[in-house]
Amino acid sequence: MKISSKSRFLTTLASAALVATAVVAIPSTAQAADPQCATVKYVTQCAGAGADGAPYLMIAAANFNGTVFVWSHGIRPAINIPATLAPVGPYTITNAAEPGPGASEGDMTVINALVAAGYGVAGSGYSRQSLNVTEALNANIELIGAFKKKFPTTKKVIAWGKSLGAMHSQKLAETHPELVDGTVLACPAANPSNAMISYFGDALYGFKAYFDPSIKVGGYSTDPVVRQTEQLANIGKVLTVIGKLSAGLSSGAWPDTSSPAGKALEKAGIPSRSALLAVGLMAGIPTRSKHVDGTSGPAGAAETYPLAVAPAVAILENMGTVGVAGTLLMADGELLTGGKVFDNSKTDYAARISADRDIFSFALSGNTAVDGILAALAATPRETADAAALAKVPSIIGLKGEITKPTVMIAAESDEYTPASIAQWFIDGYGDQFAAAKDAAIAAAKSSRNYQAPVNKLVMLWAKTAPKYSKFTAAGSPDLNGPVGAGTGHCYYTSDQWLAAAKMVAGAVNTGKFPNQGPIVTAAKKVGLSYDKKFRVPTFKSLA
Repeated sequence: MKISSKSRFLTTLASAALVATAVVAIPSTAQAADPQCATVKYVTQCAGAGADGAPYLMIAAANFNGTVFVWSHGIRPAINIPATLAPVGPYTITNAAEPGPGASEGDMTVINALVAAGYGVAGSGYSRQSLNVTEALNANIELIGAFKKKFPTTKKVIAWGKSLGAMHSQKLAETHPELVDGTVLACPAANPSNAMISYFGDALYGFKAYFDPSIKVGGYSTDPVVRQTEQLANIGKVLTVIGKLSAGLSSGAWPDTSSPAGKALEKAGIPSRSALLAVGLMAGIPTRSKHVDGTSGPAGAAETYPLAVAPAVAILENMGTVGVAGTLLMADGELLTGGKVFDNSKTDYAARISADRDIFSFALSGNTAVDGILAALAATPRETADAAALAKVPSIIGLKGEITKPTVMIAAESDEYTPASIAQWFIDGYGDQFAAAKDAAIAAAKSSRNYQAPVNKLVMLWAKTAPKYSKFTAAGSPDLNGPVGAGTGHCYYTSDQWLAAAKMVAGAVNTGKFPNQGPIVTAAKKVGLSYDKKFRVPTFKSLA
């Protein structure tokens, strides 16, 4: 059985310039604080550049209602990637401005609908790509000022974004609440900083420990040319391992690049797919992927395939994103902090997968095999972070996670790039926050005799993973060219889902509160999302 290593990572994250489907033609970029504007058919579009050279776009119609949606786009790699690393490449660094979701793919449906409804839209391309929280914060502050200057009737600002852009939006709301009235956080990468470092680092470390000891987890060169060469080489190694593991999924064959520990496991008769699954479990990678539901099987293996093979296949498909993203982000994080940021010197991987040993016993090849897999991991040298670099991480990507403005969050249950655990972190944190506010209101009421109940400010909309969606080829392999399963992948949201979230938060900004549960449930269900306050996903492995 063989599966493709093709990943939507760069398709999702890399952005191109706006195409001709825009409302009207965009004027050429102007100098800082001097946007060029054009009005066609009552729609005004402005293009400009911030003080740091970051291009931005602003759009509003004659019926502008005073509320603007300020968009923060998702992460884009900070290096060029050649076509030789297909399907990741080719990619060329771009800082094209995006005024809303869909723009990078040339789909202006959401933007046009908002503008037609009287809302303004705006977005920056940022002066730096990859990890750019500081640059994005400054650009968004400047963009809000530019929009208000051009459209002085502006009264409300809604910050929204996807992936890393959700972190930008949350950061803006946390640090400058006076500028933001509401937020939409979609497929958010906004998380406790150590959790995502661990997520990507653990996955790469597992690949290094078992399948190719030359894979880098961290420790990239400070020289920009050498560092880029190292990143591209590492991406190539990850993709190569994925291809070899794919070819050996049924037979259990190990890659010829495997470490001595991996070869010893092969000699002991432990299939490579069991070690692969262990890597996914210790990192917390979803065991369902865009084309693997974990419950379906091909003809002739409908019962055994889901138990023995499917979890590893899902991990392998998801690693196409995790391995590439981890390589790009780890190197960039080290560049910004000045040293290694991933540390697993004290990580107990046995504890990480203890709850999964029985659940995935068949796919892990039994307890004896698991013990051998863990022993091989224990014998592999660990990674140690640079203390000074690690201390700088919170200032670069750290967030409090506090919800102080009406916020709609959208997350997929089986997102391999920004795990659903991030959304759960927000939910749990806001639960504590709301409980504290309620206690404070009760205490205040004892003296005032006037109880003022706190107002809910968070609506969590889930894209739940469907029970069955896998398709199989005549050879019995999963069909990776079919439709993506609901609740899987990174930022796979429809125009209707984006607009539902936008409408929901705009309503709360205008009225001061979200509607009761019934209308939210109905609105979510109408666009294929779920509002279920009892639904939970696992917390981060590193935080458990």
